[in-house]
Amino acid sequence: MTDHRSSLGPSRHRDEGRIELRGQPRPVRLLPPIKRINKCKLYRPAAGEADLWPGLKPAMTRPIRWELIAEQYDQMVKYATAIRTGTAATEAILRRFMKANANHPSYQAMIELGRAQKTIFLCRYLRSRELQREIEEGLNVIESWNRANSVIYYGKTGELSSNRIDEQELSVQCLRIGQASLVYVNTLMIQDLVDDPDTGDILVTAADKRGVTPLFWEHVLPYGEVKLNMTSRLTLTG
Repeated sequence: MTDHRSSLGPSRHRDEGRIELRGQPRPVRLLPPIKRINKCKLYRPAAGEADLWPGLKPAMTRPIRWELIAEQYDQMVKYATAIRTGTAATEAILRRFMKANANHPSYQAMIELGRAQKTIFLCRYLRSRELQREIEEGLNVIESWNRANSVIYYGKTGELSSNRIDEQELSVQCLRIGQASLVYVNTLMIQDLVDDPDTGDILVTAADKRGVTPLFWEHVLPYGEVKLNMTSRLTLTG
């Protein structure tokens, strides 16, 4: 029930849900990075099962209140539909509950459902090394992208300096053009490197291929004097 939005690049906030692609609903896994996993708590699926998982006993806490989720299920679907169709904003719904109705049954049911989802995800995360690597790789890509943003839009540590909406929009659009240009040129450079008989065999293993990314900027001069020569072109194919 979160409204995912990002203006400057990928978002690190992820959850599990569904998306629609060309009219066809498809499941999508959005995986969050786990910080301080040793402090996370696991909620038991039912009461009276405290001794079933002795190795997880220090992390176990109370059972999930499934009856609360069942009672408020229709209301939660109602709010989720309103967010999905755009008739209500996520922030407005949460603000309505958090300000004066934090104990509202529907809000408590949403929180309880989130605890169940988090427990399921934590169990998958602890069990699967492949899932841990997948999340870490995605996190590295996003952090690399954010660092690239600070290089491209380096003035005042990448902050928008104007309060005018039109100037902010212009700055963001210029940043996006710079991002797209950087990724495009880097992709052509990687293609040439792979197609070159002398260097084409550098990507041998699956780990080598996973490490290839167009989000690098060591060859970029973000400040100083830049002499533009319109009569020459980069020797790139593609």
